Amino acid sequence: MLLKKLAAPFMAAALALVLPTAGARAESVLRVATTLSDVPLTTGQASQGGEGMRFIGFTLYDGLINWDLSRSDVAAKLRPALAESWSVDDATHTKWTFKLRPNVKFHDGSTFTADAVVWNLDKLLKRDSPQFDQAQATQASQYVLNIASYRVIDPMTVEITTKSADAVFPFLIADVAMSSPARWKEVGGDWNKFAMTPSGTGPWKLDKLVPRERAELVRNPNYWDPKRVPKSDRLVLLMMPDPNTRVAALLSKQVDWVEAPPPDTLPRLKEAGMQIVTNIYPHNWPYQLSYSEGSPFRDIRIRKAANLAIDRKGLVEFLGGTAIPSEGMVDPKHPWFGKPTFKIRYDPDEARRLMKEAGYSPEHPLHVKFAISTSGSGQMQPLPMNEFVQENLKAVGFDVELEVLEWEALRARRRAGSDAPENKGVYGINNSFGYWDPDIGLIGTSWSKMKPPAGYNWGGFSDKEADELAAQAKVEFDPAKQDAILAKLHARIVDQAMWIWVVHDLNPRALAPNVKGFVQAQSWFQDLTPVYLQ
Repeated sequence: MLLKKLAAPFMAAALALVLPTAGARAESVLRVATTLSDVPLTTGQASQGGEGMRFIGFTLYDGLINWDLSRSDVAAKLRPALAESWSVDDATHTKWTFKLRPNVKFHDGSTFTADAVVWNLDKLLKRDSPQFDQAQATQASQYVLNIASYRVIDPMTVEITTKSADAVFPFLIADVAMSSPARWKEVGGDWNKFAMTPSGTGPWKLDKLVPRERAELVRNPNYWDPKRVPKSDRLVLLMMPDPNTRVAALLSKQVDWVEAPPPDTLPRLKEAGMQIVTNIYPHNWPYQLSYSEGSPFRDIRIRKAANLAIDRKGLVEFLGGTAIPSEGMVDPKHPWFGKPTFKIRYDPDEARRLMKEAGYSPEHPLHVKFAISTSGSGQMQPLPMNEFVQENLKAVGFDVELEVLEWEALRARRRAGSDAPENKGVYGINNSFGYWDPDIGLIGTSWSKMKPPAGYNWGGFSDKEADELAAQAKVEFDPAKQDAILAKLHARIVDQAMWIWVVHDLNPRALAPNVKGFVQAQSWFQDLTPVYLQ
């Protein structure tokens, strides 16, 4: 009865999607229940974090460089996309040349050229250009911040010059989506109208959009990569932030796929024949700590105590084995892990000793406020997980107040930085993080010059040794040498207990028995083009 009540609101929509008109060929429809509360921005630079990029950014659009999401046995790597190749000037390490792929069409039929690349960079960087869009610029700010200039070399070649040498620039430009200049002109230069009829070069096209409810995408049969023309006719993305509602919809056959099913529902889902798919990927579920004036986390004893207070193995059991304990930002098998001397573990006695030394105890607790979300990309099961951590911290002398926000509101708080007025009195934010590239994972989070909007150092962590290592890694173009520097950087931030690291997500998904073709990549992003219903 409960499942029927939870699923009822989606019944009519589901039936409308699966019942073809008389005499028509049955349309193959893949219905996905996301954790999002609203449809991400559809204009190019998707909102809603990694999940927004997964379902809107990388379905409707391409970048000059894309991710290869075709394998589950190795970490995802970059691959050519709208650019067939790219290179950096050996003398300056600031001039990047991109040779573009010929004969690529936007969804509206217009041709992708070097002029389109410049037009798209203008929409993010040139405030006096007609197409400048603040909403997209906000989402892309940390990807394009180091761009100094750009120009057309010839119709199929673009040169982008960075302000300083940047060895990780290909990772950043991969997140810049290419929108159609022709469609923007067609709708009178109105990005709000563009959002309802967007045009990219991606494998899917937007067909319908109902804010806060769903987006319906259809196959792009003329996609430039024949191997990635979608196997399904239609992809329906449903906004379902409540985890139990997602599960109820799957069990009642109203959807075919759900993101982040609650751990306590996994036995029931398996019993019903559902596929539970997991894989390690570059993800961490942490608390980013504030180093602003007045923050108690400026004291390393308190930071270490918080890390030692958490029963990560117990939390993993609570999550039904869909996570692994964190020992730092990256997992211990990662080439960037290094050799930290501070062992992140469950040691409440040592945590209490450190708290006592700092002047606190369970009887005289330290009050701290953390900003958290109700759901969202990579947030796993944020409410029960935060309550679990809250109890662990209470046992060693913390009094944790949780400020609960909608996901996009939390992301706005992260982009603002800990010194912003809206974050006054907030000493940590529970914003899940990836480490698929050096900038997002380590350099941009630990370098003192990378405070928002320049990078991801929300709390303003500042450490001379970390700064030196981050600066070295940023300009090291030899991958093996860069890995060695990053390993030292990671060891340093763990030894400084820069954040409270909790678990690595194994990215669980529940799929109906007839869902075929899905390969769960070791990535925050996934490729939906090979997925179909049998």
